[in-house]
Amino acid sequence: MAVLLRLPHSLGGMNAPVLAAVAWPYANGPRHIGHVSGFGVPSDIFARYQRMAGNRVLMVSGTDENGTPIQVQADAEGVTPRELADKYNRMIVTDLQGLGLSYDLFTRTTTANHHRVVQELFLALNRNGYVFARSGLGAISPSTGRTLPDRYIEGTCPICGYGSARGDQCDNCGHQLDPADLINPRSRINGEIPQFVQTEHLFLDLPAFTKALGGWLSTRTEWRPNVLKFALNLLDDVRPRPITRDLDWGVRVPLEGWRDAPMKRFYVWFDAVIGYLSASVEWAVRSGDPDAWQAWWCDSDARSYYFMGKDNITFHTQIWPAMLLGQNGAGDRGGEPGVFGTLNLPTEVVSSEFLTMSGSKFSTSRGTVIYVGDFLREFGPDTLRYFISVAGPETQDTDFTWDEFVRRINFELANEWGNLVNRSIAMAHRTLGAVPAPSTLQAADFELLATSRAAFGTVGALLERNRFKAAIGEAMRVVGAANKYLSEQEPWKRTDEVSRRDTILHTALQVVADANTLLTPFLPHAAQRVHEQLGGTGVWSAQPQITEVSEIVPTAGLNFAGPNYPILTGDYAAEQARWVSVPVEVGRPLAKPIPLFAKLDPRLGETGPGWAPIQP
Repeated sequence: MAVLLRLPHSLGGMNAPVLAAVAWPYANGPRHIGHVSGFGVPSDIFARYQRMAGNRVLMVSGTDENGTPIQVQADAEGVTPRELADKYNRMIVTDLQGLGLSYDLFTRTTTANHHRVVQELFLALNRNGYVFARSGLGAISPSTGRTLPDRYIEGTCPICGYGSARGDQCDNCGHQLDPADLINPRSRINGEIPQFVQTEHLFLDLPAFTKALGGWLSTRTEWRPNVLKFALNLLDDVRPRPITRDLDWGVRVPLEGWRDAPMKRFYVWFDAVIGYLSASVEWAVRSGDPDAWQAWWCDSDARSYYFMGKDNITFHTQIWPAMLLGQNGAGDRGGEPGVFGTLNLPTEVVSSEFLTMSGSKFSTSRGTVIYVGDFLREFGPDTLRYFISVAGPETQDTDFTWDEFVRRINFELANEWGNLVNRSIAMAHRTLGAVPAPSTLQAADFELLATSRAAFGTVGALLERNRFKAAIGEAMRVVGAANKYLSEQEPWKRTDEVSRRDTILHTALQVVADANTLLTPFLPHAAQRVHEQLGGTGVWSAQPQITEVSEIVPTAGLNFAGPNYPILTGDYAAEQARWVSVPVEVGRPLAKPIPLFAKLDPRLGETGPGWAPIQP
């Protein structure tokens, strides 16, 4: 099925190519709200703001469908890996569309295009001397005979003594590990003790990038402190990293002696990070201009921002940059650029900490989980987006509680923002049925309008630096100032002062329109409704759409035939939202407003919903 995706266009203004590269969720189950608090909502806030500011945004990702985690879950459900990936790919696409994540392309890693791009980038690394083969100990499941992936092995860290270190790294001290390093290793799948056997694998020679990575990281002074510190600490313990695994599900290795090996595939972490590039290439082909991806990857003026949770920092601050350097021929050993040319390294790695529940990391296996789909069906998308924006794990772990969720929605979103919109429009509708004309402005009017207009610079600067909590806090400060203004000016009492009443209402409606613009990246669904309640027509904040597509790139020797699959994309160029204060139109008809947000039952904070009750 041929599908033509739209090219991002410039609105004037800054006109810079901005890549929003979003972490790839595993297609081995539905996603929970802890996942989207790290990779989903922050990336969409950023992308929506950048589009409103006039930049050319390319936001890409997809479901991560290769590797042992897929095989393990497929075995558990009694289906093939492909059947499992198809099932959860559709579920995840539906959830992310419902949340309003404005991807230009959300695809998957089981496409022929992705396999081809992974193999081409690997060949460039290999030609430039950054890959070598080595035999060593590999962890095998005694019960299945399959390789146990590093992340499915848990034990005590030999460096810091942390009892739940993984086989690839310790989340406590950040050091890179091998499964055989762990003290008392055990399988996270079934608790059995892994068997370590000799096997040959390909390795990425990370030590050959130490100088290049150190030089590059020294220039990343604007990164979040937690990310930069973690990344710099990794340089103290750089070791070769295996990039293949004994598995029959994943991307084949395009080398003689490896290509046809039935149990050799690329390690899932290696192929998944290349997905940012392969998704950009797929988007370009579907847009009708196969070279269009280069504007975001090869243009020196382009900026790229990578969004993920903190457990992915090492892959995005060390391993992926090393792979890009190696492909470019810019590692410590030099080399020549591969077929993709010289690719840009990340401008910033925007990592969030963990969203926890009752002090524990969200975990399906431990029962501490709130699925995105369940949440959306009961509470809608913008309540979750708001909570993540104001109380999410931006720079430190944050505990989700139903009590805090209810408080935030009722006392901030409904009482402050929803109430301001409702009473401002309702009073104007009741008195005139349209936006009133102002007369002479007084000091209070000037002060509020100045506060509102100044917020565009303040909030915009914070969003440029991915400071989401501070940004929405400044936007809500405008809302608070407008509510205070109405309470002090009391337009409902000015029945004998029509011109003054109309000036107050016009001022309030102008600030409602401004605040709605400021909040659009955070609350795009509500922003569309406010736009319409202010008499606007057409699309204010565009939403992603699910489109069925088929393969676009045939690959010789590999069978990628299969059913069509869903992608997320959207016509964001058609939206009206711009990062600027636009005067409200005098005389525009206003209808009776419908409340933006319903208040939640306070008892929800004590019990939780039936599908995610508070545990005693």
